[in-house]
Amino acid sequence: MDEVVIEIHHGGHWHEVATFEKWGTLTYNIDYVLTYMDTDRLVDRVGVHYPISFADFKHTGWPAFLLDLLPAGPARAYWVDQLHLRDDEAADWPLLCFAAGCPPGNLRIASANPPKIIEHPGFERNDIIERNIDFIEYAEANGALIAGASSIQGQAPKFLLVEDHRGKWHAEGALAESQVRRHWLVKFPRGKKEADRQVLRNEAPYYEVARAFGLKTATELIFMEDSLFIKRFDRKVTNSGIERYGLESMASICEFNTFGQRIPHNTFCDLLPEYVVDPRQDLLEYIKRDILNLALGNTDNHGRNTAVIKRPNGTSALSPLFDFAPMFLDPEGIPRSSRWRQEKATGDPEWGLIAETLNAPGISTQEFRQWFTGQATIVERLPDLMERCGVEPGIIEKLTIRIIHLAQTLRDAESKTYSAPRRAT
Repeated sequence: MDEVVIEIHHGGHWHEVATFEKWGTLTYNIDYVLTYMDTDRLVDRVGVHYPISFADFKHTGWPAFLLDLLPAGPARAYWVDQLHLRDDEAADWPLLCFAAGCPPGNLRIASANPPKIIEHPGFERNDIIERNIDFIEYAEANGALIAGASSIQGQAPKFLLVEDHRGKWHAEGALAESQVRRHWLVKFPRGKKEADRQVLRNEAPYYEVARAFGLKTATELIFMEDSLFIKRFDRKVTNSGIERYGLESMASICEFNTFGQRIPHNTFCDLLPEYVVDPRQDLLEYIKRDILNLALGNTDNHGRNTAVIKRPNGTSALSPLFDFAPMFLDPEGIPRSSRWRQEKATGDPEWGLIAETLNAPGISTQEFRQWFTGQATIVERLPDLMERCGVEPGIIEKLTIRIIHLAQTLRDAESKTYSAPRRAT
């Protein structure tokens, strides 16, 4: 195959929206352009940088949004094996062609559409928790073991599942949509060490800390016997069918089209306000997430662990928080991926300098500094908040000194002076 057909879901149907040639040209379908060019909403585009038009979009590589559709981690290894590939860069194209049929968000590749619906009675929740061999074989055969967008990137084994109206569990795409009650992401520990299990079982209480900290969150996470059940926020079951929300990673919005690139927070903060309805709110939300990541040791903060959600009504915003856990405990040692350009050699952000680089409607540099200082008091209360939310005492103990130090750096944002302004142009 030298080209793929990209499909998008809205209005209750899948639409053939564009083609992408292997050598770098993206073209919208004529009928789609005639229908949607005048409105040209973000949710109807394949990516925020691709307005609906008759133009050919030419690239030296791939459009960055396509990387959001590729499987990653154990799912990539599974598909590489299934397609008899060598796991290198050359595998990306066949993976796009045949393993990107049911990713999160509202895009898919037509040639990778899920197999025909197979009649199956479904599984009990305990079959999933126990990782019953029949369930594993069924899930793999139906493409449930995948990782195709920012919400399910990473190394932990994960399944995209749906629950029917009888409480039985199926692979997403293997059940008629009329029978779907809820959509789920189910995660298991990254490895077999106690630290791997500790990271996973504290993800649910970490999520509640984030909620109490004032961040955007979805529904409560459910942890049961080394299994984490997460209700998905990119799907909504309605009386007229399933709504699929667009989901585009910040790495894609920044047009980073290779994996592993380290993107400064400043770059995210420059671009995010252009693609959300409430730039002020979402920019402050983004910064506050980094403050909490620093305080609680969530080092896995790369550009595909943050996304913009594009809703069917045409609005767009920073998506609810996801993949938020005590990753500083991970046995593999995961360093912070995204950092501020204004950081000391110790890794401490210089919040006062950062305030001078930020551009948000109606917020001056001094107001940003005051806002940073105001966060210090909230950060200082985190150990008590963590205890109330059920974070394990050993984790709280390990993080207390870090939290106290971070609070002090935030207070310094207003009190320190700098020799020259550094606001981005």
